[in-house]
Formats: sequence, C-alpha cells, structure tokens
Amino acid sequence: MIKRLRYIAHFYSESLYFAYQALKLNKVRAFLSLIGITIGIFSIISVFAVLDSLKSSIHSSIESLGNNIVYIQKWPWEFSNDYPWWKYLSRPVVSVEEANEIANRSLKASSVVFMANSVKNVEVNKIEVKDVPIIIADYEFDKVRSFEIDKGRYFTPNESKSGVKKAIIGATLASILFKNESPIGNNIQLMGIKFNVVGVFKKEGNSIFDQSLDNVVLLPLNACHNYFDFRDEMMNPTIIVKAYEGISLDQLSYELKSIMRSIRRIRPADEDNFAINQASAITKGFNDLFGVVDIAGIVIGGFSILVGGFGIANIMFVSVKERTKLIGIQKAIGAKNAFILLQFLNESVLLSLLGGILGLVLVLIAIFYAEKIIDMNLTLSFKNIITGLSISAIIGILSGYAPARVAAKMNPVEAINSNF
Repeated sequence: MIKRLRYIAHFYSESLYFAYQALKLNKVRAFLSLIGITIGIFSIISVFAVLDSLKSSIHSSIESLGNNIVYIQKWPWEFSNDYPWWKYLSRPVVSVEEANEIANRSLKASSVVFMANSVKNVEVNKIEVKDVPIIIADYEFDKVRSFEIDKGRYFTPNESKSGVKKAIIGATLASILFKNESPIGNNIQLMGIKFNVVGVFKKEGNSIFDQSLDNVVLLPLNACHNYFDFRDEMMNPTIIVKAYEGISLDQLSYELKSIMRSIRRIRPADEDNFAINQASAITKGFNDLFGVVDIAGIVIGGFSILVGGFGIANIMFVSVKERTKLIGIQKAIGAKNAFILLQFLNESVLLSLLGGILGLVLVLIAIFYAEKIIDMNLTLSFKNIITGLSISAIIGILSGYAPARVAAKMNPVEAINSNF
C-alpha cells in the first residue's frame, strides 16, 4: 500500500514538474492565457467581498434594532400591495399615553419605551452644529437599544422621572462641541434651552441604517413635553417593546395587537390602524435583494471566466501541437497515457490557478484602496478565497481535459514522425 502511494506521488510530482517546465518556457503565452481567468475571478470575488461586507454591516445594524424587540408605529416596514396607501396616511401616530397603557397591561413585555426623533441645531460657546439628530426617550431606552457610555453615566431613574434637563451626547458631536474640554457637567443649548451633559456615548462608527449614536443627543422624555409635540408625525413617534426571556416575538406581537386594538377601541370587524414591526422584515427584504445581486455577480464574472477558459483550452491545444514529437518520445520510452494526460491537465490547472491567485491579489489591492475612499469595512473572507481558487481549479480541469486527452491518445510512432 505504501509502495503504491509512493508510486502515485512520484507519478503526480513528475507530471507536475513537466507542466511547470512547459509554463516556464512559454511565459508570455502563459501570462496572456491566464488574463481571462484573472478578470473573471476578480469580478466574481470582488462582488462577493462587497456583498459579504454589506451583509455583515446590515446584520450588525439590524441586531442593534433587537432580535427580541417589536416597534409599534403608524407605518409598517413592509408594505402590502392589497392595502390602500391612503389608509396608512389616515392612521394616527402612537402616543405616550398608549405606551403607558401597554406598560400597565402587558404581561409579556419586560420594557416599554416611547421614543421620538427630531433635528435641531446644538450650540456650545458660539460653536454651533446644525441639524443634529435628537432622540427623546423613556428611562428604559438603554434596555431596548444596546450601547456603551464612554464618559460619564446614564440618566438616573429620578432624573428621567422628574424631567430635569439632562443630556447624553455622541462621541463625534462631543469632539466638535467641546474639542479638548470634557463635556461632562457642561451645558449644551438647543432651541434656546440648556441641557446639562451627564454622559458621552462610546463611538460606534457608521451604520447602514444611520442608527449610530455618534452624532446624536439623547434627552429624557419628561424633560421635553413642553418643547416638542409628540403628536407630530415628523417626529416619528414609536413605542419600542422588549419581550421577556422565553417569550417569542409572535407571542408578544399578538398580545400587543390585542392591547392596541383595545386602547383604540377598534371593533372586531375593523382593520388595525397601527403597525407592529420586527427586524425580521428588514432581514428578509435584504436577503432577497442579496440573492439577486449574488446571481448577477456570478453571471457577470461567469462570462469573463468562460472567455478565460476558452483561452486556456486554445493555448493547451497549441501546446499539444508544439510538443507532439516530445509526446511521441515520452510514450516510446514507456510513458503511459495517464502520465501524458495528467501532465497537460496539470499545466492547464496550474495556469488557471495562477490566474485565480492573481485575481485574488487584485481584489485585495482594490479593497485596500477602496477602504481609504469609502468609510466602510471591506474584507476578503477565507470562504471567498477558497471559492476563487476552487472555481479556478475547476475551469482549469474543464479547459485542459480535451487537449490532454488528445495528447494522451497519440500514436507514439506517428507523433515522433510528425512535422511539428
């Protein structure tokens, strides 16, 4: 058994050596023949790399929305073609009172938070930042939105309940407004009202859904009743509900639907005039989109690889023709058909793999420069590297098999006496 394995290893290494020597002698031709594979692998793997990076970023953003959280809003995240748009338009927005009712009635919700959004100019000592996102939320906002406090602290229950004017600001906003000074204990001003900064969010970086807290100001709900109109749809009023451990989102959604219908006194035969949204709706939509883009990337890169495959096959037929006498001599001194077949097949696969490796190197270079131009984390995963090399090897086998078979079946006498 060991003897047989040694024979196979020697047989394969020798054929690989002949293939390497053939490529070494025809460097220009080898380079020209692998360009098509290089372009094809670059096209497919670069698309896969961008998609994987987008998926990672989107899934990370969706996770920040919460896997055990539902959002009660006027508008759904997933529209139905059967439901007239004017019915959506005529729905009332959710209210603080409804959030309080849900908190009192729900047996499956661990946290219920009313949240609204606005955009205001924020000023500190004549330094003004325009159009700063403002988040106004209940005390338990930290239970439904994961984040870390880099400096200072979160609101105390008493601060949130009493309505004192406190604020937590984003890391990027803090660096602009306070520069080298600590924001903690200092005041920011919006709409002419001063809010005392008690904390700074830890920097999160950019988010696909613009959910990053780096540039925001978080204000306690009870401090803002006199300055914001929470019935204004432009503030996107939302009730965020987090389920208890062990409670499914379907169970929570069913309970919330019953409570909301009861609060709004909706008759059994009437439709809901509110939406209960889950992060899964966004995930499904993006998965469908990525499926289409994946196919498009495969088709685009596939044509390049197909052209490259034909190029390698053509070069291999030329190589067989040029080495007809050598094939005849090898067979005359005892080389078997399998050795000749493997020799040319190895040459084809080697060519294709070199093209694939060059394509992957180009992807890495493109990612390196792309990350400097766009603020996005791009990566070439191990899975994509294996995919690129596997595609290259398969194309090499398919392109080289026909020429290799022609070489293996040559008659040694006719091959030696040929004019090539």
